[in-house]
Amino acid sequence: MTSTTLAVLAQATVGAPGRPEAEAPTVKLDLVGLFQNAAWPIKTTIALLIGCSLLVWMISVLKLLQLGRLQMVESDFDRRMSNATSSAELYEAAQHRRSPGARVVSQLFVRGAGAQIERLRAIADRAILTESQGARSLMWLLAFIAAGAPFIGLFGTVYGIMDAFIRIGAAKTASLPVVAPAIGEALITTAIGLAAAIPAVFFYNWIDKRVGDFVSELETATAEWIALLIEGPARVDAAIPLVTAPARSGSGRPRP
Repeated sequence: MTSTTLAVLAQATVGAPGRPEAEAPTVKLDLVGLFQNAAWPIKTTIALLIGCSLLVWMISVLKLLQLGRLQMVESDFDRRMSNATSSAELYEAAQHRRSPGARVVSQLFVRGAGAQIERLRAIADRAILTESQGARSLMWLLAFIAAGAPFIGLFGTVYGIMDAFIRIGAAKTASLPVVAPAIGEALITTAIGLAAAIPAVFFYNWIDKRVGDFVSELETATAEWIALLIEGPARVDAAIPLVTAPARSGSGRPRP
């Protein structure tokens, strides 16, 4: 066979269309299918984690709305209190107000009539503590979900791995069609646990920072109000208007 013939054969072999290579099948992540085929402990774990995730978003939205409303009414109360120059004006400005500062001032007048500065500070600290507890309500749920959701997801992961080993023992083979479904069910619970815990950590730190700033501003304003109460001749009890009994008509002579 001549060299020319060999060259023609080689060119024909290279240029001839060959059979198309088999493409690898595309595998898509089917979360619904994983959930439907999972064992009931994993389904229970996933349902619990989804409920925790919904709680995180509901609590976070409610707390942000609550803090926004508290800061708005407190800012309005501070603007009104900035013009007060006496305890009587302080008492008058605190009436018919529903802000935290107004409740603190009301407690100072109700429980601190004629009291010294130490008692006034103690009354103010107790009133501020009550307001702080109200602002931090439901925060413990965010902390619980942030700390517990990853471990709840880890429980599903451990159970899924145990199920995978049981399937391997029953099928007497460690092929991917036997092991992969159980491993997928195991890892999906960890993913959902992290999806619930990460927003909980974020919102807890954010809301806690806003509550801390709010309480600090309230403490600073309360110190100014206490100083206004104790300075000058006007006392706390003198600021509260008293109703005097009307004078009796007559000669005013004492009866025998």
